[in-house]
Amino acid sequence: MSQRTTPAPWPPRDADHLLVSGSQMAALEEQLFASGLPVEALMEKAALAVSRRLIQRLARLRQPGVADPGVIVLVGPGHNGGDGLVVARELHLAGHRVRLWCPFERLRPLTEAHARHAAWLGIPRLEEAPDPGDHALWVDALFGIGQSRPPGPTLEALLAERQRQRPHQLVAIDIPTGLCADSGRCLGEEAATSGVTYTIGLIKQGLVQDRSLARVGRLERIDLGLPPHLLETLPVGQPLGLGGRGSGRADVSLAPWPVPDPAAGKYGRGRLLVVAGSLQYRGAARMALAGAAAAGCGSLRAMVPAELAAGLWALQPEVVLERSPDCDADGALRLEGLDPSLLERLDVVLLGPGIGHAADSPAAATARGWEALERFGGLVVLDADGLNRLAAGAAGVPGESWLRRRGGPTWLTPHRQEFARLFPDLAVAEPQEAAASAAARTGCSVLLKGARSVVAAPDGRRWQLLRACPEAARAGLGDVLAGYAAGLGGLAAAAGGGGDAQLLALAALVHARAGQGAARRWGPGGATPLAVAASLADAVGK
Repeated sequence: MSQRTTPAPWPPRDADHLLVSGSQMAALEEQLFASGLPVEALMEKAALAVSRRLIQRLARLRQPGVADPGVIVLVGPGHNGGDGLVVARELHLAGHRVRLWCPFERLRPLTEAHARHAAWLGIPRLEEAPDPGDHALWVDALFGIGQSRPPGPTLEALLAERQRQRPHQLVAIDIPTGLCADSGRCLGEEAATSGVTYTIGLIKQGLVQDRSLARVGRLERIDLGLPPHLLETLPVGQPLGLGGRGSGRADVSLAPWPVPDPAAGKYGRGRLLVVAGSLQYRGAARMALAGAAAAGCGSLRAMVPAELAAGLWALQPEVVLERSPDCDADGALRLEGLDPSLLERLDVVLLGPGIGHAADSPAAATARGWEALERFGGLVVLDADGLNRLAAGAAGVPGESWLRRRGGPTWLTPHRQEFARLFPDLAVAEPQEAAASAAARTGCSVLLKGARSVVAAPDGRRWQLLRACPEAARAGLGDVLAGYAAGLGGLAAAAGGGGDAQLLALAALVHARAGQGAARRWGPGGATPLAVAASLADAVGK
């Protein structure tokens, strides 16, 4: 049996993993100031760290025999502008050509003091807006996390033109101007596009949302050495980032891996049935089974159309084929073969990859497959058309009602469109909020897939990927993920564990790392779904 029945908390609630809103970060800073830490001290600490990063970056960019194009710091009226002025001071003292541009007449007192010192040092201040085609690196220190209103047409036009003429030759302190720190949305029509964003203290959750990635560029966290007891004041359900720069390997190695009995045979390492494939989506079963096999699940069974079953043994001879179900007139897989006598010999059922959009009639489905799954006490993983059929009423009841009545743990792995069909009232909610609400309402764990996938547990815990491989985003990649997640679920069930959402989050993390590994090994074009499946074992890095 298992050496660990209840997964330990994972990952740690530290500065590398906590994702916060702008107001939460501001509240943490206020606690520091109330404790006696001067505002000036925190500003210096943050801005000096940014300065060191920028000096290193400028050294890498400098070309022998080419004049230093210098730096232009865009200075705002608040403390983000003060950060920028400290950076300007340090770059100037390090010998770089620095210019300032501040389009505001009134500055906060501390920022004004730094502006006077910059003038005393002789750092020139531009009277007019900088030329967007200037070869100097721009440092965006205009507004920071306190942004709540659009920057305005003039600034927006300048920042857009900068990106058009000098793509990604801008770095942002804390957050690019014009982006919401909480959602990643543009506050106006345009926002700055940064090559690198130096987020201060903790990662702002808006910086890792899908919609903001193109604006944020490379995300680097500037550590402030925040005391652990300060971080403990954040809510228990605070989102945690997974796989960030420098922490990805540790996140995997310290994860709550299922530990079966070392003497266990194949049935003691998980019994998984994959219901996948159709005449329209013939490769889905192959990819889901490849993901499941990479997880190390001991007993793999498949329920696929007869036309696919005939050749599957040659590709994956370890897979046991159950009776092949019929397909309907559109080539979609019917579910009559899912009966209690089959399910009682299983730990996990994965239903959905490529089974087709058409559904059994509600009466037939309730009497056969869906009713059997509802009563099944093991883990059910619903993916792709399994979710679409449930949303369409194939179980004879509304999808949420069926999920709430399920007799065992359930994992849902939708992309955004599938999620919207099953939870239409949450379709426009932010990903973290949407996944958390769906999990709380249904009692299921939800993996809402995207460029930065979100995982939510019914008890309020949340995780979000911080890195992934865009080149791996292809048809079939989700099938590999669903299979890998189900395979891990099988190992956990055999080890005496349940279907805790931590394991689903771990599957998403390892899958993302496998995509990155496939791209490194075979190039961006080689990051195919089967290449990702082949890289899953390497991604574990244990």
